[in-house]
Amino acid sequence: MYPYALLALFLTGIANAAFPDCAKGPLANNTICDASADTRTRALSLISLMSINEKIDQTGNTALGLSRLGLPKYQWWNEALHGVAKSLGVKFNTAGEFSHATSFPQPILIGAAFDDALIKAVATVVSTEARAFSNANLAGLDYWTPNINPFKDPRWGRGQETPGEDPFHLSSYVKNLIAGLQGDGEYRKVVATCKHWAGYDLEDWAGNSRKGFDAVIGMQDLSEYYSPPFQTCARDEDVGSVMCSYNAVNGVPTCADPYILQTILRDHWNWTSEDNLVVSDCDAVLNVFSPHNYTSTLEEAVASSLLAGTDINCGSSYQRYLLSAHTQGLYNESALDKALVRAYSTLIRLGYFDPPAAQPYRNLAWSDVNTPAAQNLAYTAAVKGITLLKNDNRILPLTLTPNTSIALIGNWANATTQMQGNYYGVAPYLTSPLAAAQALGISIKYAQGPTASDPATGTWPDIWAAADAASVLIVVAGIDNSNEAESRDRDVITWGAGQTSVIKRLAGYGKPMVVVQMGGGQVDSSFIRDDERIGALLWAGYPGQDGGRAVMDVLTGKAAPAGRLPVTQYPGGYVDEVKMTDMRLRPGEGSPGRTYRWYEGEAVYPFGSGLHYTTFDVSVEEGEQALSFDIAELVDGCTEKHLDLCPLASVPVAVTNSGKEVTSDFVVLGFGVGSNGPAPYPKKSLIAYERLLGIAPGKTKTAHLNLTLNSLSRVLENGDRVLFPGTYQLQVDNQPLTTLKLTLTGSELLLDAWPQPPASAVTRQHDDFLSSGA
Repeated sequence: MYPYALLALFLTGIANAAFPDCAKGPLANNTICDASADTRTRALSLISLMSINEKIDQTGNTALGLSRLGLPKYQWWNEALHGVAKSLGVKFNTAGEFSHATSFPQPILIGAAFDDALIKAVATVVSTEARAFSNANLAGLDYWTPNINPFKDPRWGRGQETPGEDPFHLSSYVKNLIAGLQGDGEYRKVVATCKHWAGYDLEDWAGNSRKGFDAVIGMQDLSEYYSPPFQTCARDEDVGSVMCSYNAVNGVPTCADPYILQTILRDHWNWTSEDNLVVSDCDAVLNVFSPHNYTSTLEEAVASSLLAGTDINCGSSYQRYLLSAHTQGLYNESALDKALVRAYSTLIRLGYFDPPAAQPYRNLAWSDVNTPAAQNLAYTAAVKGITLLKNDNRILPLTLTPNTSIALIGNWANATTQMQGNYYGVAPYLTSPLAAAQALGISIKYAQGPTASDPATGTWPDIWAAADAASVLIVVAGIDNSNEAESRDRDVITWGAGQTSVIKRLAGYGKPMVVVQMGGGQVDSSFIRDDERIGALLWAGYPGQDGGRAVMDVLTGKAAPAGRLPVTQYPGGYVDEVKMTDMRLRPGEGSPGRTYRWYEGEAVYPFGSGLHYTTFDVSVEEGEQALSFDIAELVDGCTEKHLDLCPLASVPVAVTNSGKEVTSDFVVLGFGVGSNGPAPYPKKSLIAYERLLGIAPGKTKTAHLNLTLNSLSRVLENGDRVLFPGTYQLQVDNQPLTTLKLTLTGSELLLDAWPQPPASAVTRQHDDFLSSGA
């Protein structure tokens, strides 16, 4: 996202200018300021006042505005991945009002909560604070979030930005996120941008750069795995914006690919409103020319991108080369008008040109930022995502006495900004694990210890001194943004040599010992799992502004863990079995398969792993152990727009806390299993989930797993989604804890006919493509 050409501008903290003056300014009598006119007419009325040069000036992420019309500059590039974040469009004051914003955990940890209501609540706070910053002229209204590329390869540096590896989970997550960000009123609260469409999950691996990588993806995997979250964004939630990605798909850079941007995104998913805007990743249009070498000139690169449907270019390529491209006859001015109609229609939906008195969001102010409720939500989100992976002999929660002394060791033990991950803003405070431990009122011995990059040759005398003086050993360590980040993939997925050495030596002390694994991507913790001297293992991701308190509260029992791993924790040797550039999901030559659905090996900790401080009894409610449905009858009774959304069943699952002391949440995961349709068959597929809150000892709560026709469907090699008759199972949890037999009768049903790419998509000549569009 941050090309070198824009880095200097980013560091200066350039923010958005004021709103247009539609009361007394030059545009006051133009239809753009007439709130009673339709959106398209309003946008066209503004564009009609511009020369082609002036139009082109508005096509970059920094729209230059037009002083003679009273049209301010506008910065499209605003970030809010897990809170209002530093970016070209967002400026934090150095002190006082608007000097900080709530910093929530990274999406990978929020995803581990499997709590859709939490996601919407977090997004609602983020959009409220974003609007408040905008009203103070410190931010724009378009936010380039969320990242919903599935996290299928553990090496990916940006996996921390996503909710996990499962497409159904990502779709549910983004459905609720968009609702919280954009709101449901006449005016959009902010515009969300689903990124990066399509097939993007590589930064820089083995000489393959994201900016020139060609992701070879079959129609089956494109339809089944890489597309569902974006379908939810575009088709089901009408997200305001979508970002095309750096990479190519099957030979064509996505920002210049009419199949990706028009055929699938706009036509197939009916994402065709005037205010549906495509933005490029930063310098991705430039990359169409180099290093993709898809076009012979930069003029051809900008023309092909514009004609394919990329409306706004992050970078300067449009503003520098669209005029000469037009002079060369590579596109018609109407294509430029179409892009600008989408851009200004987006702003119209945000109330950018309307009187502020009619817009409740224009009243949001500094008092709405970092409220006590927002602070509590940031803490709650961290607690809900923390995942207990090992707890031998119930060493956790720790029992503390005045005589307890803790050795707090590790490169994360005193973490502050580390806890925010990437794409973060200025937090109001950052509570480290050390600060939270010191607040317990017992003796704390702190030692930093090695990072994930340190070798095993260090001596670390402070660690052994702390361990000698303590009665309990807690290691808080793992990878961070020095190991995983944008433009930085990992080569190994094991603990660092120095960290491994320290953990193993500490285990020899014979004292109660807990390891808290930090970071977004998983590391092979099998040696911790298998070592009986290490009592417990937690994973806490990037837990945000109150992460240290959340971790310590879970360790000491003030809060109970109920998170579930949103990804698979693979053995370290997995990276030697499959190339990161291999986009296939199913196992085959050179790949043992990807994600829990297809991986043929034995995971260290499977997707969905997560223990509790109490015990639960889980069962499908009596009388619901077998269900049968006629496919035709299900369709006849459906009122949904799309067949895949038609209801199948709502399955009640009763969960009883059979423990005696601890009140705890419980995540009910429903997996579909079946051998119907074409082989091979996935081991299982997540098809429903619900988080039950606060189940007290001896009490029962019921989850309702809502299944649709999509839940049991299969995707064919050509990408078509089909529902096949036959017998299926709904399995609850990984063990499973309980099962339900589902039988479908009748004829197979085509739920979705996947649009096929041009027959010559990979080999077509660039000149032919350009001439056909111009």
